[in-house]
Amino acid sequence: MAENERPASLPDCVINCIRYDGRGQRHALELDAISEVLANDGGGFVWLGLYEPEDTVLDKLQEEFGLHDLAIEDAHKAHQRPKIEAYGNSLFIAVNTAQVIGERIVYGETHAFLGPRFLITVRHGASLSYATVRTRVEREPELLALGASYGLYAVLDYIVDNYLPIAQQFKDTLLLLEKDVFSDAYRRETIVRLYDLKRELTYMRMSVAPLQDVLSQLVRTSSPLIPDEEVRLYFRDVLDHAVRVNDSIDALRDMLGTALSVNLSLVTLAQGETVKKLGAWAALLAAPTLIASWYGMNFHGMPELDERYAYPLLIGVVATTCGLLYRLFKRARWL
Repeated sequence: MAENERPASLPDCVINCIRYDGRGQRHALELDAISEVLANDGGGFVWLGLYEPEDTVLDKLQEEFGLHDLAIEDAHKAHQRPKIEAYGNSLFIAVNTAQVIGERIVYGETHAFLGPRFLITVRHGASLSYATVRTRVEREPELLALGASYGLYAVLDYIVDNYLPIAQQFKDTLLLLEKDVFSDAYRRETIVRLYDLKRELTYMRMSVAPLQDVLSQLVRTSSPLIPDEEVRLYFRDVLDHAVRVNDSIDALRDMLGTALSVNLSLVTLAQGETVKKLGAWAALLAAPTLIASWYGMNFHGMPELDERYAYPLLIGVVATTCGLLYRLFKRARWL
């Protein structure tokens, strides 16, 4: 078997099992050989990637890497909030991942175990493969030689950077919807889309905001698992990206809230204009209706009932009254 080939004996949930030597060169590895490699002081580290692993595989990894029971329990299911926990000589990190499917954000989780000479990434749900991350870092063997902590940086950087195009896509959608917000015609689908966008951004913020705390702890930590100050500089760069994403989300949520308020105000104003016009026309119709109702009554003694020009005079009075009312409402901008 060539060193770069994936061993056929690996379970399907194990995406990769690689040992990087002290020079950053990769070598394929069997699960049963992990503890032996870690016991060897030859340098380098093991990078293991899994997707929704079976319980037996996690139990095997606990045996090979000496992981804590609570960390393994957390890695079984994707219901963890973003956090970082220290268990003996290893760190357990849980973060949320996101992908846009249609116009909805679908979330997943990545759990990472960082040890002195190993990095384990466990993906659940909607999460892109980290094969591109490994390919990128392998092109920089001098940085990969910094150890497993640099691999963790590369994974977290990839996760955070995936949030940026999502925020930009939502911003572009909001700019398109602004035309509908300020249009004269009311569209219910515009309000629905604005609400959907704000809901998605709220869920997104619930994933990104706690991620900043995780990255801040990695930047400030004095753990020997991240011994190199150079690696902390890379984590600080990821933290800056996460802050930028969170600021973009907050700005978009404010803009969406404003758009919803403006749309509601415009609809209310439009309804008010319609009510004023209806009221004005009702008043114009009320005057001739009132006068005509008087002359429709069946009794004698009506004024001008027997006069020769009573009917034309009545028509003139009605027309004059309607004209005055029309001019009054026109001046008041009700018509």
